[in-house]
Amino acid sequence: MIVEEFERTRRMLLLIKQQERLLEKNPVLSRSIRLRNPYVDAMSLIQVELLRRKQAADSSGDLNYAMGATINGIAAGLHNTG
Repeated sequence: MIVEEFERTRRMLLLIKQQERLLEKNPVLSRSIRLRNPYVDAMSLIQVELLRRKQAADSSGDLNYAMGATINGIAAGLHNTG
């Protein structure tokens, strides 16, 4: 359902913007996102695993530190591109 909604929204945005692909008219932002995604995606996967561990009642200082590091890393990677 989420994927379908995303695709529908993407199609409508492209139609409204009269573009073939997202950010077609903003190559600097497009390149920035393309370059940062592999790093942010990896940190997001690590964060998911850490959240699973935290849910399993692990509240060690090391886990909390690692969670903070992923939050800061993802925020830094996204900057103003969201």
